[in-house]
Amino acid sequence: MATRSEIRFATREEGVSFNEMPETIHAKFYAHWDGYPSHRGVEVAESILHGNKVNGWEIESLTANHTDLEYVYYVWQAPGKDTWISIFERINWSESNPFECIFVGEPEKLIDKYKLNTNEEG
Repeated sequence: MATRSEIRFATREEGVSFNEMPETIHAKFYAHWDGYPSHRGVEVAESILHGNKVNGWEIESLTANHTDLEYVYYVWQAPGKDTWISIFERINWSESNPFECIFVGEPEKLIDKYKLNTNEEG
C-alpha cells in the first residue's frame, strides 16, 4: 500500500508559523510511495544536509490537489537563514483541515528523531 506525500517549499518570513500550513508555497513535489517520516522525512533532511539525490518525486503544479495524502512536508528557506522542516500527518479523512503538525525543526533534528536505527545493537 502506498503512503502518499507532498513536499512543499515555502519562504521563511515574519509572522508565518512553522507549525501551520502556509497559504503561499513556491514549489511542490508528489511522492506516491514511502511518505512516512522515517523514509521521506529522512530523505528530505539528508538531501538538504548532504546533497543526496532524490528519486521518485514528481514535480507538480502549484494548483494540483491530492485528497489522499497522508503526510505533507514543508521545507522552509530564506537567504541567510537556516532551513527548517515541518511535517504534517493526516489525522482525519473527513474534516476540512485533517492534518496535524507532528514535527518542526532543523534537518539534523528530523534525522535524530526519525531515522531508523540499523546497527546490529538495535
